[in-house]
Amino acid sequence: MLSTDSLERQLIDAVPVSIYALDLDARLTSLHLAAPRFGDEGGAGSQSAAEEHRGRPIWDAMHGRLSREQVEYGMRLLRAGRAPVVRWRLGPTSHDQRALLAQMTPLHDDTHAVTGFVISTVDMTSVDRARDASIDSGIALARTVDLDQALQEAAQQLRQHIRPDLIVIALGDDDGAALRVAYENGSDVDHRALERRFAESWQVALRDSRDHTNRGSSTVELTVPMIGSTGSLGAITVVTDDVESPDRLAEVQQFVAAVAAQTAAAAERSREIRRAGHRRRSEAIGEVAAGVAHELRNPIFGISSAAQLLRFGAREDPVMEKNVGRVLREVERLNRMVGTLVELGRPMALHVSMGDPDAVWDGVLQSERGRLESRAIAVRRTRPESGTSSAMDVQQLAHAFRNILSNAVEAAPEATDITLDSTVLPNGTWRCRLTNGGPPIPPEMLPRVFELFLSTKPGSTGVGLALAQRIVEEHDGSIAIHSSAETGTTVSVSLPKTPRITSLT
Repeated sequence: MLSTDSLERQLIDAVPVSIYALDLDARLTSLHLAAPRFGDEGGAGSQSAAEEHRGRPIWDAMHGRLSREQVEYGMRLLRAGRAPVVRWRLGPTSHDQRALLAQMTPLHDDTHAVTGFVISTVDMTSVDRARDASIDSGIALARTVDLDQALQEAAQQLRQHIRPDLIVIALGDDDGAALRVAYENGSDVDHRALERRFAESWQVALRDSRDHTNRGSSTVELTVPMIGSTGSLGAITVVTDDVESPDRLAEVQQFVAAVAAQTAAAAERSREIRRAGHRRRSEAIGEVAAGVAHELRNPIFGISSAAQLLRFGAREDPVMEKNVGRVLREVERLNRMVGTLVELGRPMALHVSMGDPDAVWDGVLQSERGRLESRAIAVRRTRPESGTSSAMDVQQLAHAFRNILSNAVEAAPEATDITLDSTVLPNGTWRCRLTNGGPPIPPEMLPRVFELFLSTKPGSTGVGLALAQRIVEEHDGSIAIHSSAETGTTVSVSLPKTPRITSLT
């Protein structure tokens, strides 16, 4: 029965749900509907109208939002003790656009016999709205395979659902170290300024693997980490004043977290597609290269044999001997080219075992000691305090490191130092940086340094760095080159703690 007791009414009014009390036949004995909701849910807008519902079946009082079959089934479960509570989700109707969660519990007397039931409803509209928004953004981001498009789509979803004043999406750079702004909307400062402003928030969010919130006088700055299957990829920061309540803030946090997870998946998908493209291109070029090498070997051998005979007969003619020597040198260069083409066309089958990448570098530096000493180049080395272990093909990885070192030695001035700095990042990724102080790579060439047959050095085949990239990416790692007149040229190689390599030998 609807109580008129003042204290009881105040207590009931403090409950943020609508409550229906039922007898054993599901007839309404009392109810309380939150004042702003009563007109929608109960079909009346006053205490007297509420009294009219007494004695009516609950499915009539709720205008069919709960069916008779649902209520009677729930009552049977509760009477039999087969469930302590029964819940239903009630979707929007033409008269009420809210989504509700209905919960039915039994009433007991002193002997624990069931004497009636209580149905309470909670407004779940904001939860449903956040869920639907997350689903919409997931569908939109699942369609994108290009990273730039994925970032733009993520920002569009954020703008549509939370109306932020500022959006900043930061990604780890190519070697997995510092975060750099990859997308921003709503700022009038450059990317460097944004990176300085949000660096601490990004660091905290990535370190704790959870969202980080800074509250201002009228706005909230929310940073959410982007975590993929291989670890932390970056972070999304939004600044918004669309947080009028704690519930709204929770909704915003939930939605941004969903977008961050979906964007991380899109970024990884884009990376895999890019790598697959590299792999297919390398395999296609390799097949062509192997065929060309096969056709060139016999003619080169014939030219070399003829040149050797000419040299034997040209000992008395210095001009002839000089020209023959030039032919033989070019033949030797062609032989090296053919060897490289054969290597390029050879399928790459990794023989994987657990090992320490720094130990691989130790072996490479020892084997290349003669080349370093011939140019009076010293390698200044720093390494992690403790070793690391990763799944790798030691021979292939050594080949990649040797090609990287060879390029650095050739570019470095004589009697200078090369630095090799290796470390283990917080997410477990092993990273090394090899730096030489030679002239910088021209800016127009820098984006193309890993292209096959591209080289700025006379006599070079232009295959070494392309092979190094192929080997590193087969290990699920990344390789990048940065070059400037101030800092020299740095090659960075990163290998994940848990690469997606399953065939351990």
